[in-house]
Amino acid sequence: MVRTLQAARGLLAFVLITAGVFWTKGTRAPAWIRRQVRQHVVRAGILLLPLFGFLSVALGFLVIGQTVAWLSRLGAMDYLGPVMVLVIVRELGPLLTALVLLARVCTPMVVELGTARALGEVEGLESLGIDPVHFLVVPRVVGLSLAVLGLTVYLILGAVAAGYLWAFVQDVPLTPGDYLRQLTEALSWLDFAVLILKTLGFGAVLAAVTCYHGLARPLRLEGVAPATVRAVGQGLVACILLDAFFLLVYLVGS
Repeated sequence: MVRTLQAARGLLAFVLITAGVFWTKGTRAPAWIRRQVRQHVVRAGILLLPLFGFLSVALGFLVIGQTVAWLSRLGAMDYLGPVMVLVIVRELGPLLTALVLLARVCTPMVVELGTARALGEVEGLESLGIDPVHFLVVPRVVGLSLAVLGLTVYLILGAVAAGYLWAFVQDVPLTPGDYLRQLTEALSWLDFAVLILKTLGFGAVLAAVTCYHGLARPLRLEGVAPATVRAVGQGLVACILLDAFFLLVYLVGS
């Protein structure tokens, strides 16, 4: 329990430091920052489009397609829109995207930063008068946040399309117009607002946890692997807690 509280305190301090650097130094070297952000968006977003294309098709077939088929058999097609919004838009889409990026992007990022810290490259930046948080952390936070947002939207749209394709193959009596109408009628402004905030929050939290364990802990190369394990575990817990917070927002706002 004590170690957990110490880890939470250290992570919170790192988040506050990152926010302070972003606020005070965010306008410095804007061309360089934009270039770094684009690189991280490509790394964490665009390069993963094929993987998320497969995941969206699988999610559409496994969840939406079967939901449409069963609701059709039960004569409860009026519940299709709310079920899709609840399962795909509010929960599975954002959370699945965050967890995939945690495994696919954040893990090598911890290794990269931890190795740089163990080899003294971070201290080298400080000796040159370069703030490591501004140089290494801020672009990753912005880039990963944008990547989670973009991939989540891509995943949801692909799942919706694949779900209707699966329903069409099963001869479910549902036209594309009715399918889209039920989905749009079930969506509200709160769904769009929370989706954007949740995905940006997931990206920022994952980047903060990753950079914290990559930069704060490994003083030797032997410490990189344990730091990676801690980052994955704490990133998972942080995403679940953040998801629970937005669930409360839905309950209060609806």
